[in-house]
Amino acid sequence: MGYRHPFPLRWNDNDQYGHMNNTVYYEAMDTAVNIWLIRHTGMDPAGDVIGLARASSCEFLAPVSFPDEIEVDVAVGRLGRTSLTWDLAILRAGAPGRDEPYATGSFTHVFVDQAARRPVPVPDQVRKAVEEHLGLPGT
Repeated sequence: MGYRHPFPLRWNDNDQYGHMNNTVYYEAMDTAVNIWLIRHTGMDPAGDVIGLARASSCEFLAPVSFPDEIEVDVAVGRLGRTSLTWDLAILRAGAPGRDEPYATGSFTHVFVDQAARRPVPVPDQVRKAVEEHLGLPGT
């Protein structure tokens, strides 16, 4: 169970120190999560219910740079009533597990009514897809 999303690095992803710029870690994690949501739940980024980022973090553990090949491992840290916290790891492509990540991170989506911008319950299709494809934390 789980989801891995390939994230090809580009030449301009390196910073002046010769490794992946800090912002690219967040770009990789955000891309992986949103592609998973669109593909597995049918979420429409312009739909009536949207997920807004409430909090995010990233811990940088090892350097990575172009032309290294990476993947983002997507899991769920917490599934609440109106929010979902993603548990993410940036890994070498093909890594067998999360034992040696380049970085780990998380971010929390709060689901809101697009027009009112007020929290709503996590959509049923999201909850169902999490349970079927990613599993709930602690299971």
